[in-house]
Amino acid sequence: MANSQLLLSFATVVPAALLSAVLTWAIRPLMVRIVLAKPNARSSHRVPTPQGAGVAVIAATLIAAAAVIALADAAEMRIPVAVFGATLFIAAVGFADDVNSIPVVPRLLLQGLTVAAVILVAPDSLRIVPACPLWLERGLLILAGLWFVNLVNFMDGLDLMTVAEIVPITGALVLLGWLGGLPASTMVAAAALFGAMLGFAPFNRPVAKIFLGDVGSLPIGLLVGWCLLQLAWHQQVAAALLLPLYYLADATATLLRRVARREPFWAAHRTHFYQRATDNGFSVSRVVSEVFALNLVLATLAVGAAMTSSAAIAGLLLGAGGAATALLMHRFSRRQPSRV
Repeated sequence: MANSQLLLSFATVVPAALLSAVLTWAIRPLMVRIVLAKPNARSSHRVPTPQGAGVAVIAATLIAAAAVIALADAAEMRIPVAVFGATLFIAAVGFADDVNSIPVVPRLLLQGLTVAAVILVAPDSLRIVPACPLWLERGLLILAGLWFVNLVNFMDGLDLMTVAEIVPITGALVLLGWLGGLPASTMVAAAALFGAMLGFAPFNRPVAKIFLGDVGSLPIGLLVGWCLLQLAWHQQVAAALLLPLYYLADATATLLRRVARREPFWAAHRTHFYQRATDNGFSVSRVVSEVFALNLVLATLAVGAAMTSSAAIAGLLLGAGGAATALLMHRFSRRQPSRV
C-alpha cells in the first residue's frame, strides 16, 4: 500500500511541476500586458511586475489531479466535483479582481458562496464536534473558510512567501497520505498543488519575475483549506491547526490589531509581521527562509500530532508550535541592529 501511495504521489507531483513551470513561462508575456502590478507605498516590490501566475499554478494543479484520478479510476480517490468547480470559480473572481478591482462587499459575497459550495456538499456524517448542531458547525466552517481564503491572499506579499508556506503544508499532507492518515483524494490534491508550487518557485524567487495574483492566492487558499478540513473531519484538529499556524497567527493578529486601532482593516496595508520584518532590516530572502524553516518545524509537529493517539501529546505539540510561531513573530517585530 505504501509503495502504491508513493508511486501515486510521484505521478502527480512531477507532471504538475513541469506543467506549472511551462505554463508560467508561457503566460508571462501576456500578463505583462494585461495584469502589471505597479509599486506603491504599500508594496514590497520596487519595479513593475506582472501578476497572474496563479492561472498556471491552478491549471497545473487541477489537470494533474484530474489526470491521476481518471487513470487510477478508484472511487476512494474521487475529489468532489464541487471542489474543482469552486476552485475554478474563485480563480475567475481573483483574476477579475487582478485586472479591475472588485468592491469589497460583492467580492466577499462571491468568495463566501464559493466556500459554502465546498462545505455544504460534504456528507452530514463528517463532523468535528458531534455535540454541536450541524447547522452551527457548518456555518462556523464557512466563516473560517472565508477567512482562510482571504488570509492566504493577505500573506502573499513577498517573493516566495506563499511557496515557503504552501510547500511544507502540502508536503506534510502527502506524507500523512502515505502513512494512512488522510483519504487518497486529499493526498492527490495536495501532491498536485505541491508540484505546481515547485514549478512556479523559480519564477517567484527574489527578485520575482511574476506574482501569483489573486487568481492564484484565493484558489490556493480554498484548496489548502479543503485539505486541512479533511484532517479536522478525521479528528486531527491539532495537525490541521499546526500546518498553517504561521499564516493564521500573523494574519489574525494583524487584523485584530488594526480593528483595535480603528483602522480600515479591509484596505491594503503593509503591517503584517513579515512586512514589518523587511522594514526592520530583514532581507526578503531572510524573512522567507525563516518562515520556511518555521513551517518545516510546524509540519513535523503536525505529522507527530496526527500520528499520536494521545490528545495530551497532540495538545503539547500544538503548544510548541504556537510558541515557535510567536517567537518568530516577535523577532520580526523588532528592529535589527544596524551594521557599522
